[in-house]
Amino acid sequence: MAISKPLRRLLLVLALAFTYFVYDFASEYYAAQSADASAESGVEAFFSARRHARQGHTNNWAVLVCSSRYWFNYRHMANALGMYRTVKRLGIPDSNIILMLADDAACNSRNKFPGSVYANKGRGLDLYGDNIEVDYRGYEVTVENFIRVLTGRVADSVPRSKRLLTDDRSNIFLYMTGHGGNEFLKFQDNEEISAFDLADAIEQMWQKKRYNEIFFMIDTCQANTMYSKLYSPNILATGSAQLNENSYSHENDQDIGVAVIDSFTHHSLQYLEGVNKTTRKTMDDFFSTYSYDRIKSTAGVRTDLFYRRLNETLLTDFFGGVAQVESVEDIPDSDDTRTASGSQIPLNAESSATHHVKDNREASSTADAPELNPTGTSPSPSNLNRRKSQLQKVQKPSSMDDWRRGMKLWGASAVIGGLLLWALRS
Repeated sequence: MAISKPLRRLLLVLALAFTYFVYDFASEYYAAQSADASAESGVEAFFSARRHARQGHTNNWAVLVCSSRYWFNYRHMANALGMYRTVKRLGIPDSNIILMLADDAACNSRNKFPGSVYANKGRGLDLYGDNIEVDYRGYEVTVENFIRVLTGRVADSVPRSKRLLTDDRSNIFLYMTGHGGNEFLKFQDNEEISAFDLADAIEQMWQKKRYNEIFFMIDTCQANTMYSKLYSPNILATGSAQLNENSYSHENDQDIGVAVIDSFTHHSLQYLEGVNKTTRKTMDDFFSTYSYDRIKSTAGVRTDLFYRRLNETLLTDFFGGVAQVESVEDIPDSDDTRTASGSQIPLNAESSATHHVKDNREASSTADAPELNPTGTSPSPSNLNRRKSQLQKVQKPSSMDDWRRGMKLWGASAVIGGLLLWALRS
């Protein structure tokens, strides 16, 4: 059956109109999808940058352990106290230091200088003094208590001053000294912790997000074997002596009657005495000073678990209280936004009048606290709302877009109307 000429024209016009509207709908749909994808990518980029920023640390802690008792192990107590004095001087407050001393040489009846501990025969600096806070002393220093401190698995009755209240933004300096051997360190001369025990405890810390990075330092015979079993990420380790090698004392004091410090710790403290809170010296600078002639043993360093370059890792990332923080200015009410800037803030151990009272550690605990912004303070609700509205806002069409769309519709209507008149013409 033949189709009349006007009908053919009408069908052609309808096909053209249908094609145009399909094209217009598809273009609008893909434009909306692109706008949504752009907005989502902006939000993802923002939070990706925040996750990247969280790789840094905002607080420093130190766990210092002397595991030896008895008077003839005087030097091990001096080792730990020397490190205690140094990290305090570089900015880590007492509230962020766990000090474990298995014996109290300062009050030993054999001590010719009661209430004092010295690390050199000149006795120029009293390491004990009147400004020291010992968290675990005597028979409290056990393998069990040490592991509980690291993992946070302590009884409810344990005061906050004896807890390591770290989080995933904490850098921890872990120092241990005492008598040891191949993959073990003795505690109290009647028990020992193995390299496997230490590795598993640190893995628990990682799984529970209790640290950002750890610097592990140990001064004992065959010390390097103690970090050989570590397998958790973000750990830098060093030791005083390799396998089958002893770690020796530095010097004796004839008046005290025993060795007063070990060579490895003495060398480390001497180097750290020459730096301050604003130093730019790195861990690579520190490790490069190791030599057999100075230390009398082969000090070792393990870096395969540590993701940062040593020449970019500052000493104060572990020994001091200087943390990389991101300061975010308040977002103004207008559409203008300000860029964030990074800064370094030294945390002075003497800046707080209450730094002797360790109950102020609530600020370091994240167990019951809301998430903090990178400056360590809670953002105001108004700032959060403005930030969310800016991130979640999808671009709306402007008045120019509305005008263009209207002109397209009017133009299409005019063209289709003209074609219809042409198609229906006899």
